[in-house]
Amino acid sequence: MDAQNNDAVIVPLSEPLLERSAGVLNAAVGDAVAGGDESGSLACHVDEQWLDDLADALSEQAWLGVDLTARLPEGLLAALLNEVTILDKTDAMNRAGIGRGADLVKDRSVRRDKIAWLEGCSEPQALLFSFLEQLKAGLNQRLFLGLKRFEAHYATYQSGDFYKRHVDSFRGRASRVISLVLYLNDDWGLEDGGELQVFSSHDESRPVGLVRPESGRAVLFLSEEVPHEVLQARRTRYSVACWFRQDEVPLPL
Repeated sequence: MDAQNNDAVIVPLSEPLLERSAGVLNAAVGDAVAGGDESGSLACHVDEQWLDDLADALSEQAWLGVDLTARLPEGLLAALLNEVTILDKTDAMNRAGIGRGADLVKDRSVRRDKIAWLEGCSEPQALLFSFLEQLKAGLNQRLFLGLKRFEAHYATYQSGDFYKRHVDSFRGRASRVISLVLYLNDDWGLEDGGELQVFSSHDESRPVGLVRPESGRAVLFLSEEVPHEVLQARRTRYSVACWFRQDEVPLPL
């Protein structure tokens, strides 16, 4: 497979591996964001002006970087980091692939991350899903995208892992429309690598952005239009990847 093929897509595993770890996750992180005033600390802070700004940036430049720290419920980033760390250390994640169905290939020359799909089976995931639902509704209202659902997975990049340049959806397929990546890494320095390199939607060879995967940082972009790559990490790197979709049910693998 050509490493520069922009038709490469991220494909769900047929059996999400989070199910077998749900009990462990609830015991380990279920209370991580439960303290405090439910009307305050567990609230998502999604306001109309912020949604306007997101929609404008996506319309004008097809991608943007944002800091979600103050937008998410208090303690959620730490709880998500704790959860994905448990999944990673208990081998509840699997190697990601490229392609779909019979064409699925786990080519380590193109990508080397491990993933586990989110099913809303723990409190941190449920709170994140609430935020994503609000975001989906706000973008639909402003951009008339017809988004019907979203899917999300954890991703772990160990030292030396990377993901070469690709786009997140087959062009013209109208399934994945907007991609969002949320980073969960504390104290991430320049020496740690693992940046997301974003390329122009008009010239796939021209870099237009470099995003360090620091906790709370996020990137949104048009799934079909914006090539991107994950540069080689030099320490373990955790994130959540999400796709807002126009189809109503998952496509068969």
